[in-house]
Amino acid sequence: MSIKDQFDFSNALPIINEDTEFFPLMSQQDEDDMNGEETPEVLAILPLRNTVLFPGVVIPITVGRDKSIKLIKEAYKGNKIIGVVSQRDVNIEDPTFDELNSVGTVAHIIKMLQMPDGNTTVIIQGKQRFRLIEEIQSEPYIKVKISKFVESKYKTDKEFKALVASIREMSSQIIQLSPNIPSEAGMALKNIESTSFLINFISSNMNADVSDKQKMLEMENLRARAEMVMELLTLELQMLELKNQIQSKVRTDLDKQQRDYFLNQQLKTIQEELGGNSSDMELTALELRAKKKKWEAPVKEHFHKELEKLGRMNPAAPDYSVQINYLELLLDLPWNEFTKDNFDLKRAQRVLDKDHFGLEKVKQRIIEYLAVLKLKRDMKAPIICLVGPPGVGKTSLGKSIAKALNRKYVRIALGGIRDEAEIRGHRKTYIGAMPGRIISSLKKAGAANPVFVLDEIDKVGSDQRGDPSSALLEVLDPEQNSAFNDHYVEADYDLSNVLFIATANSLSTIQPALLDRMEIIEVNGYTIEEKIEIAKKYLLPKQKAQHGINTKDIVLKNSLVEKVIEDYTRESGVRTLEKRIGSLVRGVATKIAMEEPYDPTLSVADVERILGAPMYDKDLYEGNEVAGVVTGLAWTSVGGDILFIEASLSPGKGKLTLTGNLGDVMKESAVIALAYLRAHADLFGIDYQLFDHFDIHVHVPAGATPKDGPSAGITMLTALTSAFTQRKVRSNLAMTGEITLRGKVLPVGGIKEKILAAKRANIKDIILSQSNKKDILEIKESYVKDLRFHYVAEMREVIDLALTKDKVSNAQDLTIKNSTIK
Repeated sequence: MSIKDQFDFSNALPIINEDTEFFPLMSQQDEDDMNGEETPEVLAILPLRNTVLFPGVVIPITVGRDKSIKLIKEAYKGNKIIGVVSQRDVNIEDPTFDELNSVGTVAHIIKMLQMPDGNTTVIIQGKQRFRLIEEIQSEPYIKVKISKFVESKYKTDKEFKALVASIREMSSQIIQLSPNIPSEAGMALKNIESTSFLINFISSNMNADVSDKQKMLEMENLRARAEMVMELLTLELQMLELKNQIQSKVRTDLDKQQRDYFLNQQLKTIQEELGGNSSDMELTALELRAKKKKWEAPVKEHFHKELEKLGRMNPAAPDYSVQINYLELLLDLPWNEFTKDNFDLKRAQRVLDKDHFGLEKVKQRIIEYLAVLKLKRDMKAPIICLVGPPGVGKTSLGKSIAKALNRKYVRIALGGIRDEAEIRGHRKTYIGAMPGRIISSLKKAGAANPVFVLDEIDKVGSDQRGDPSSALLEVLDPEQNSAFNDHYVEADYDLSNVLFIATANSLSTIQPALLDRMEIIEVNGYTIEEKIEIAKKYLLPKQKAQHGINTKDIVLKNSLVEKVIEDYTRESGVRTLEKRIGSLVRGVATKIAMEEPYDPTLSVADVERILGAPMYDKDLYEGNEVAGVVTGLAWTSVGGDILFIEASLSPGKGKLTLTGNLGDVMKESAVIALAYLRAHADLFGIDYQLFDHFDIHVHVPAGATPKDGPSAGITMLTALTSAFTQRKVRSNLAMTGEITLRGKVLPVGGIKEKILAAKRANIKDIILSQSNKKDILEIKESYVKDLRFHYVAEMREVIDLALTKDKVSNAQDLTIKNSTIK
């Protein structure tokens, strides 16, 4: 609200016309005459939204409600007396009697004006206050019975006179501080004789909420009202003084900026007189740095062209700093600056073995790369993609490779990137343009041949700003990345010496063209024996160092580590295992810090006290005493897992129901399995009429977890066959494979993860597609110890291997007699 709205004295100017003679600067006699007027018993009420009328004060009001317009017109033709009351809630369009305040003001209509915009404006003067008693009518407008407002007496002592004088003086100060209030308003204040009119006049025009003004109107004691006016005026005066201080400070700051500008101009003139200026010094420094760079001729020519452009620029121009930053980036980039590789292959093998347990295929590939680089010296770096579940050491392997090669290490996280400019950079013409993350990371590394880890490459997204995975095609193509073009750099940069290592959890979400440019190396999960070695050699020492624990303060036996692995983790990697070991170390650290006695060699009881009750069952196998329940093997983002396919029959008309949050591919596997079983019912000794007299329900437990993929095809077939024949499923058996309508069993992926999951669940026999045999041969012999593999090519082979000739003990009666199901 403006100052004029806060304290508007324009209402105080006398309103004089041919019908009325009225001067708002009332004398004490005028006020006494007004208070002596008789208060009518019944009044028509005009509700006000945003203002409060005080006795003696003249205000203009714009009337818009139909009821109010009718009231004003009738009153103006009559005695011109109405009651004015503010409503409690300003948002109510048509207030009722109960929604009005209890105290109002008798008003005299001085003038009614019809405005050009169609609205009606009335000028009213407050006479005396009244109280509302009861409503007499509500239509066409509100009429109420009222009683006179009785004012309490107040003592006119020195203190009260001083209070009134302070109010008058403070009002004058507000008028002087505000540039929007005319100076005549100060003269009007000085000419007001009546104390009560002075209080009413200031109360009506001051910056206060309607609720505060209504509160002042309802005060019976004038002294109390004066004290409240004084309080509100004091607050307003403080706000005005603060505003003036801020304006003065801003004016001072502007003066300081002008002073600094003139001083800078003088300094520039002095430097020019001395034979140079700051911009020349910057150009000279950039030129000296450029002489030390080992860049190719095209890059050198491009740099000097941009440097000449900088020399022609005005140093005060906004583009000057942009050009400076661009040239400094060109100078900071490591053009043909390499670190010296360490070709000691035995040392490299020791470094890799020390940092990572297992991962033989990855280590072998790195040693091969080093061997060829040692012989050829200028070999193009391969693009390696490490694929595997979380926590198996893909990202940390990049650090070990950098250490083995004695190269710089750079890592960028690609997860969630959706903007192509993150890879290729922004064009230099845009405000706030920056190079891409590839170039920025090379600048940070300070060498043109670092080990560059592209983390989570399978989680790159795309939107309207471009496709970052397509931008990576040039980065990760050994035939193209020797001339990588960043939009910001505008010059080709050679990435062929960078050893790129990408990591991913799954290949399914990687763009095929991008996948084709990388050498895929699978980093599979660990066996229990490997996890025990990793825990002892890497995880436990790391957690001891992080928590300030000495080697002798905690001892974990192999059996205890195995219990933690089996009872408290279910993963292919070791990330959760590290957290559990960290909890054990913190439990010991608490004992040491509190100086409590404990045994450094932890027991099973200590583990359960710190980690709680076991979270997972070691043996997940559910037995074979129920027909239609078969164990399958599945691949998940955190490694392998087992799942159960349950099939049951109930009397019906052959309806197939699938539950368990299944995806489209898995639903199709169930439909294919049922279609094959119907077509070959006689092959498995099933009465074909059963399919039309029994409803089939196939369920995969853990319904809250989404499941999809073709791997459950043979499991679905076995579960349905077991349900229709009521034959037992062989004990400790699991299977995985895709099926076709022709009865073929097709291979599936994720074999190693599924095998590890089977071992964790104490499975002994596994049925696989014949084509998956090659995957088993690639797995270390220790991983498949105590497991028996059965390779199949046809679906009936699956049934012969999976089902026994015996029926379950509580076999369901599936015979059909006289079209009635028994």
